[in-house]
Amino acid sequence: MSTVRLRDDQWAKILAFLRADSCVYVGNADACRRLLEGVFWIARSGAQWRRLPELYGPWNSVYKRYARWCDHDVWLRMLQHFSDDPDMESVLLDSTIVRAHPCAAGAPKNRVCPPSRP
Repeated sequence: MSTVRLRDDQWAKILAFLRADSCVYVGNADACRRLLEGVFWIARSGAQWRRLPELYGPWNSVYKRYARWCDHDVWLRMLQHFSDDPDMESVLLDSTIVRAHPCAAGAPKNRVCPPSRP
């Protein structure tokens, strides 16, 4: 699977947003960019966290920060902030890009054997 790279202009917008958010610790900007690209790689590929390429850092560290940002609604605020920005439409993921498994959409369950009669 190919890598996911943010363009420099996209990263500048995201970095400004993250630095303005009181719930986010950015730390090293390059490491934060790798983390975001790793999260985007997982979201686009559908792979397990353990399959995250080393290029993005240790999978567990990336997952922990991702989960922490989920708990603090950082991803939701980011989506809301950039939803009207046409330059960011290829970066942020929503349900129009990532399809749910059919069983999550209310598809009928396949039965292995017919139900027994009383």
